Formats: sequence, structure tokens, C-alpha cells
Amino acid sequence: MPKTFSLRAEGGLVLTLMDRGATWLSCSVPMPDGARRSVVLGCPTPDDYAGQGAYLGATVGRYANRIAQAHIAHGGRDWALTPNPGSRHQLHGGPEGFHARDWSAAQNGEREIAFSLASRDGDQGFPGTLRVTVIYRLADPMTLEIETLGEVSAPSPVCITNHAYFNLDGHLGDARQHRLRITAQRYLPVDDELIPEGPLAPVQGTGFDFTRPKRVADDWLRDAQQRAGAGYDHAFLLDPDCSGMNRPAAELASADGRLLMQLFTTLPALQLYAGQHLAGIPSHDGTPYGPCPGLALEPQFLPDSPNHPEWPQPSCWLLPGQRYRHFMRYRFVAS
Repeated sequence: MPKTFSLRAEGGLVLTLMDRGATWLSCSVPMPDGARRSVVLGCPTPDDYAGQGAYLGATVGRYANRIAQAHIAHGGRDWALTPNPGSRHQLHGGPEGFHARDWSAAQNGEREIAFSLASRDGDQGFPGTLRVTVIYRLADPMTLEIETLGEVSAPSPVCITNHAYFNLDGHLGDARQHRLRITAQRYLPVDDELIPEGPLAPVQGTGFDFTRPKRVADDWLRDAQQRAGAGYDHAFLLDPDCSGMNRPAAELASADGRLLMQLFTTLPALQLYAGQHLAGIPSHDGTPYGPCPGLALEPQFLPDSPNHPEWPQPSCWLLPGQRYRHFMRYRFVAS
């Protein structure tokens, strides 16, 4: 039976989380008029999360996003990973990835909780034992920080992120009416199975150009790349100056313009998924979601990075003696 926990900052954010998948269940944001907005998609009860395949709010790993042919190679060795059902590839760490595990939880007051997990050598095919801790922390009343720490016993690719979907309007509706900015000059084209193909491509002159804020709907299905996946489900290589978290990797604004979320991260890339396949999943109140009810903005390494050392980003391979340490920061500004 999943266990739930709450974080709260006086006059600020209120979060609920659970140990199954170290999952972010809900986020309540105070507005200046005294109302609150629930801005993270979720199911009616913790038990309902097992029945959906959209990774709502979950911590995903050992390697977030797709690994082509469920195969990795490093240092002259090869490993066959566990593919996801009905696929030749592995997605989000495999069918029994971190989203499906019961994590150990240790709460430190009302503003911080740490979830820990040991992923053994051979887990979903990955080499080495990985010990990982994910810390949710309310850094100030309107800011959530997620810190992820990890160590391995043998070289292994590690890419851990949170898979929350956001709708800043606080009600069921089409999140494509939100305005989005992404600090990225290049994105990664994919094939019809959403596996990377070819080199990184410039966003300029395409529907993938979010360097200035625009509605997600503005260039919907404009590109052949989008049409292959029925919308946005692509990774963007963030500008290098985002890695110090002094500049937002992305900014998302509600359709009514009254709530802004700034996302900062030390990770080199960001996956935008517009939720076009979420229809039918039950929402917090049991009403089924329609298509595109929320946007996933997932900081990570580029998909299939273990097989692409040529890509211009730090290595995703963690070595014994090294420490995996990455941050995601969500800052909310209400008006």
C-alpha cells in the first residue's frame, strides 16, 4: 500500500508525494486573491497510479527517456536492457523502472523529504548497483527544489528526472493554450518510434522554436517531426549557460497570464511532451483527462545518450567513485 506525505511552506506551496515511484502527486499554489490552484496532474488515489502508463509525477530512471534497441555499449562491453512491453526499445528505465518501485522515505520537517532506493546490478539490464536519493525541498514559500544524488559500483548510464505534468490554469482544459519559452537553440529529431535520428537540428524557422514565449498551440503539427508523434515529444539541448541554474531552462505561463513557472536545472537537455496521449486517464476528481491536459517538461540527458558519445553534452555514464548530483528547481510567480 503506497504511503503519502505532505510538504508545506507557510503562505506558500503545499505538495503531496508518495513512496511508490517517489512520486509528486499534487501541488497547490496560492494566488494573490486568496484562491489556490492545483497545477500538477494526478489520479484520484495513490492506488490509481498503477493503472496508468503516463508516469504522472513519477521519478523515472535508471535512464529517463528512450534507449534504442534496449542496448548499450561502453568500454568494449555490451549490455542488453529490458525492453518495454510491445517495444524493441527501453523507455524510462524499463517496465520495472524507478517509477514502479517502493522507495524508502525519510521526512525532515514540513519542508523536506528524501526518498532512497538501491537498484541492484542487472536491474532492468543495467550494469552495477546504483544507490540513489531524491530530495524534495521547499527552498522558499514558492519554490520547490528536487535534488538527486547517486553512486554506482560499476560504470552505468544514469539519467533521473521527474515526470510531472503541469497545467497552471488549475482546472481541466487544454494546456496548449499555455505560453512556453525554452532556452535552447537546437532540438533532437526522432523517427516514428521516437528514437533519435540524425544530428541535432536548429529550432530557428521551425515549430520547435520556443526561444521567445509562444502558445504551445501556435505551431502545433506544423512540422513533419511533430506529425510523426501527433505533437511535441522531443528533447531540446539547453543553452550552456543554463547549467549553473542562473538562467531558467524554461518558463511556462498559464493561459490567463496569472501564474508563471520558471524551471531551472543542471541537466543538459529538456524533453517537452504535450500530453497528446493522456486522454482517458482519471484526474484528481475522477473526471477523465482529454488530450493535452498538461505539459511534461523533463530535465535530462538527451535520449539514447549512452549510444551517442558524440553529442555536445557531459557524459551520461557514471563511474565508480563519482557522484551523480543534479538539481531541478521550480519557482512559481503568481499575479
